[in-house]
Amino acid sequence: MLVMETFGYPDFLKASSDDLIEGQYADRPALRPILDAVLAEAAQLGEVTIQARKTYVSLVGPQRTFATVEPSTKTRVDLGLRLQTFKPAGRIDRARSMGNSQVTARIGLSSTDDVDDEVRKWFTQAYRENRRKR
Repeated sequence: MLVMETFGYPDFLKASSDDLIEGQYADRPALRPILDAVLAEAAQLGEVTIQARKTYVSLVGPQRTFATVEPSTKTRVDLGLRLQTFKPAGRIDRARSMGNSQVTARIGLSSTDDVDDEVRKWFTQAYRENRRKR
């Protein structure tokens, strides 16, 4: 902290969440609607906090992070999910080196049409598994 206080903070630490998200999609604007579609689904789940990072967005439920959204390539956004148990099949696969190390599953999304019933099912399951137990 002393070094940063003396010489200045890196730009990504001073950036607003909007700036961070704009930076993620600056060279792939066609993918931004996918993030917006995922965030719209998250709003339907209940209490969700959106936390922008330099390279991904975390979705945090009442207890902990349950999902991440990361523009992985110029043509794909990866939805990372924190699931206790699942079997890789169809569009869901094991997560490898996604933004948050607690993410266990990944679903690749190439368009807003990919945010369908299957994605909603896994998304809802991740939210429920990671919310506060009462």
